[in-house]
Amino acid sequence: MNLSNLQPAKGSVKTQGKRVGRGQGSGKGGTATRGHKGAKSRSGYSKKLGFEGGQMPLQRRVPKFGFTNINRVEYQAINLDTLQGLVDAKKINDTVDFETLFSNRLAGKNDLVKVLGRGELKAKLKVSAHKFSASAKAAIEAAGGEAITL
Repeated sequence: MNLSNLQPAKGSVKTQGKRVGRGQGSGKGGTATRGHKGAKSRSGYSKKLGFEGGQMPLQRRVPKFGFTNINRVEYQAINLDTLQGLVDAKKINDTVDFETLFSNRLAGKNDLVKVLGRGELKAKLKVSAHKFSASAKAAIEAAGGEAITL
C-alpha cells in the first residue's frame, strides 16, 4: 500500500448524481429537468393531498351518509368464556384487574374494558372492569364472585 493506491472504504462514498440547474454546459441547465411551464416547473410546488390531476378526487366522488357521534365511548369487550379460559390455563386464580388483562394482551393500556356475558363462568372471581353487562354481572355473582366497577 502506498499513497498512489489509497481508496476510501467500499460504500462510504455516495455519488451525488448530476447537479441540475448549473448552466448550459452541464447538460442539465435551463429548465433543470423540470420541463417547460406548469405547476411542477415552479419553485414551491407541492401536490395537494388527494390531488388527482384535476380529476374529481375519490374523497369527493364517493357519497357520504350516516352520522358519527363524536362523544361515543369505545369499550374493549371481554366475555366470561375468555375469563374462564384464563382460569383453565392457570393464568389467573382469584382476581381479574386491568393489569391482569393488559399482561394477557386482552386490553391495551388506554382501553376501557367491558365484561360481557357470553359463555359460562365456573370459577369464583373478583373482577374489576369499567363496565359490566347485566348478564355478566349476574353470572359472576352466581359463581360466588364479585363485580367491581372502576
